[in-house]
Amino acid sequence: MLLLLLLVMFVLPDGWWRGLVVLVVIQGVTEWSGLSRLSRRQTYLYGGLTLMLMLALLWFDAHHVHAAQLIPHLAIYAVSAVLWLIIVPVWMITAWKIENRYLMCLTGWAVLIPTGVAMLDLHAMSPWILLLVMALVWVADIGAYFAGRRFGKNKLAPAISPGKTWEGVAGGMLGVSLYVCIVHPAIPFMALPVLLLAGWAWVGLAVIGDLFESLMKRHAGVKDSGALLPGHGGLLDRIDALTSTLPLAALVVLLQQFFVKW
Repeated sequence: MLLLLLLVMFVLPDGWWRGLVVLVVIQGVTEWSGLSRLSRRQTYLYGGLTLMLMLALLWFDAHHVHAAQLIPHLAIYAVSAVLWLIIVPVWMITAWKIENRYLMCLTGWAVLIPTGVAMLDLHAMSPWILLLVMALVWVADIGAYFAGRRFGKNKLAPAISPGKTWEGVAGGMLGVSLYVCIVHPAIPFMALPVLLLAGWAWVGLAVIGDLFESLMKRHAGVKDSGALLPGHGGLLDRIDALTSTLPLAALVVLLQQFFVKW
C-alpha cells in the first residue's frame, strides 16, 4: 500500500492523486456512517453529498488562481482547527455522546473534508512536504506502539482507549525527535528547536485524533471503523491521526503564504 501511495503521489499525473483523495474521503464518510448508525439509504445520500462537495471544491480550484483559493481553503482549515483544538478536547473530557445523526454527519465532514483538502494542498505545494508530515505521524505511531508495548503502565485515557499509555506518548515523542533531527537538513530555513517543538505539538494532535476516533467507536459499540483492510480494520483506523494533523499543517503553510502575500 505504501508503494502504491508513493507511486500516485510522486510518479503518476496529478489527476490520479486528486482521484485517490476523493476516494479516501468517500470511504471515510462511508465508515463514519457506520459509526453514526445511518441507514443504508442515509449512507448513500451522505456519500453522494460528500462526493458533490469534493467535486465542487476541485472545480473551484481548477477555475480560480491560487490567490482566490486561499480564503475558502483557510475557512475550511479554520473549522478543522476549532474542532481539534477546542471542541474535541472538551468532547473527550465530558465523554459527550451525540444522539443526533445529522450532527454526527456534520462532524464527519469537519473531520474528513479538511483532511482531503489538506492532502490536495500539501501535495500541490510539494509531494515531499506532504510525505514529511505524514511520515512524522507514522513515526510517532510506531514509537508509541513499541514503547507502549514494552514500558506501558500508566493509562493515558482508560475510559476511551485502555491500550494507550503515557509511556507510549513519550515513545512517540522520542521517535519524532529522532525523525526531526534526521530530516532537519532538508528544512534549513527552520531552526532545530522550533522544528522539535512543532514535531511534539503534532504528536499531541495525532494523539487527539487517535483518541477521538476511539471514542466514536466506543460510542458506536464497534472495535474497528470498518473491514476494508483485513487485520487492520477500516480506513479511519489508519488515518485517524492524519485527520487531526494534516489540516493544521496545511493551515500553517497557507497562513504563511497569506501573510507574505499581504
